[in-house]
Amino acid sequence: MTALPTYDDVLAAERRLFPAGEPSQSVRTPLIRHAGLDAATGGRVLLKAECLQRVGAFKFRGAYNALAQLTSEERRRGVIAYSSGNHAQAVALAGKIEHPLGDAERVGKAVNGEVGLAD
Repeated sequence: MTALPTYDDVLAAERRLFPAGEPSQSVRTPLIRHAGLDAATGGRVLLKAECLQRVGAFKFRGAYNALAQLTSEERRRGVIAYSSGNHAQAVALAGKIEHPLGDAERVGKAVNGEVGLAD
């Protein structure tokens, strides 16, 4: 079982996603206030506009953060996303960013079931 992230882990992830002086890999999605929801609840309701994030989901931040921490050996072996939705899209985009040249032949073989996890 993986330990829960610490505050320092969260700050380190923020530095990976939003490196000082460099282009950001992620979008700082806004909080949106809605007067109708405030009135209905009698409080203040803020909506996080994750639809504005890359691939339209918050999952990009986690995928990019995870892939950015892989060792060179782990990168060589590759990653697999067991999803057909936004998680897989997030992992695919993060992989393109972290390893832009990739290995098209290996990916093609993996998609066709011709190689194993640690080929």
